[in-house]
Amino acid sequence: MPGSVLFFLFGVNDMRKRMLAYLKYIDLILAHELPVTSSFDYSGEYVQKAAKDQIPTRKDFEKLLETHLSQIAFFQHERLIHLIVTVLFAVLSFATFMLTFVTAMSAQEFPTALLILFLLLLVLLVPYIMHYYLLENGVQKMYRQYDELLKQIRQ
Repeated sequence: MPGSVLFFLFGVNDMRKRMLAYLKYIDLILAHELPVTSSFDYSGEYVQKAAKDQIPTRKDFEKLLETHLSQIAFFQHERLIHLIVTVLFAVLSFATFMLTFVTAMSAQEFPTALLILFLLLLVLLVPYIMHYYLLENGVQKMYRQYDELLKQIRQ
């Protein structure tokens, strides 16, 4: 459960909720359970501006597609930032582990401080990897949703 605590402390849980809520919102539109003209609230609430049985126009889909592209760009940026942070923590963790190993082999005493630093970095690295995994898969799903929206426009 340390990962959950770290997600909460660093505000990553908000981004997770936002991505999952947005993916669900687009999935509901693609499944025709929400009208194309409904608006999205990041708390997971959807406001239906039109009747559910109203036939959406091409313009409605184009507007949704434009919004979706903006969201893709936003999440791509977030994904890039988290990739950089994740790689940084991975490199620091590996370097600390190697330094601990080399120091333990060459010194008379075991480097406890380095081991503690390695464990702390590892505790941070695992949640970062989990969050990056969510962002990567979420953006990939958004690409597929984009393709589905394009199909809707071309029909």
